[in-house]
Amino acid sequence: MKVRVTTQTLKFVIDLVQHVGDMLCKGTSRKKRIEYKGSVDLVTQYDRKSQRYIVRALKKHYPDFGILSEEAVSHRISEPVKWIVDPLDGTTNFAHGLPIWTISIALEVEHDIVLGVVYDPTRREVFHARAGRGAYLNRKKISVSRVKDLGRALLITGFPYDIRTSVDNNLDHFADFAVRSQAVRRLGSAAMDLCYTACGRFDGYWEKKLSPWDQAAGSLILKEAGGVITDFRGRPFDIYGDEVLATNGLIHRQMMKILLRK
Repeated sequence: MKVRVTTQTLKFVIDLVQHVGDMLCKGTSRKKRIEYKGSVDLVTQYDRKSQRYIVRALKKHYPDFGILSEEAVSHRISEPVKWIVDPLDGTTNFAHGLPIWTISIALEVEHDIVLGVVYDPTRREVFHARAGRGAYLNRKKISVSRVKDLGRALLITGFPYDIRTSVDNNLDHFADFAVRSQAVRRLGSAAMDLCYTACGRFDGYWEKKLSPWDQAAGSLILKEAGGVITDFRGRPFDIYGDEVLATNGLIHRQMMKILLRK
C-alpha cells in the first residue's frame, strides 16, 4: 500500500504534539495522581489526558488508519497503515518534576516507519523526519556525530522495568561501557535518547526490552540523520524486537563487540 507523507501531514503531527506538550507543561507543577503498572512502571492522569487528545485528533483526521499507543489503545492495528504513539515518554521524570520527557508519534506503513516526530516541550525542540528526506531539529537539518573511537564517545542507555527481578537488566552492559567510553548517561526517555544520538549530542545508544512506541519515531529520525540502527548482533532493527543499538555508525562495531561479550 502506497501512502504519500505530505508536508501537510507532517505539519499536522507537529502542531498536534506541540499543542499537547504545551498543555502538559501546565501540569508539571500540579499534584499528579500516580498509578503503578509494575514495581517501577508508573502512569499519571497526564499520560491519559495526552493520549485521549492525540487519539481523538488522529481518528478525526485519519479515520482509516490504525492506532497503537502505550496506554492500552489498540485501534484497528491490523490495518497496513497505523500511527504509533507514546503520549508521554519519560513518565517517571514527569511525575517527579524532572523536565526530561517527550511526546512521540510515528506513522508505520506495511512495517516501515515513514514519519517520525518527537517533541520535547520543556526545551521546545521538535525532532522530525520523513523517510528519504533527512532529519531535522525544528527547521535545522541534523546529522550524527563523527566520533570514531569508543574511548572518546558519550553514550546513553536505559534500564528495563523489570530491573528489580530480572538478571537481564542491562547493568552488566552499563558497567562494561562505563569503563570503556568517555561516559555513559541515562535520561529516562528512549525517544529523546535516539533523537540526541541523531543530532550528535550522544555518539551511541543501546537498550533492551523497549516497546514499539518507545522507539518508532526516534529510530527513523536516527536513520535519516545518517546513523546506523540494528540489534546487538548487527541484524536489521525491528521496533517490535527486543534490542536496539543506535550509533553514528563509526563506533557501531566497537559497541557490538562489547554487547556480545560473555
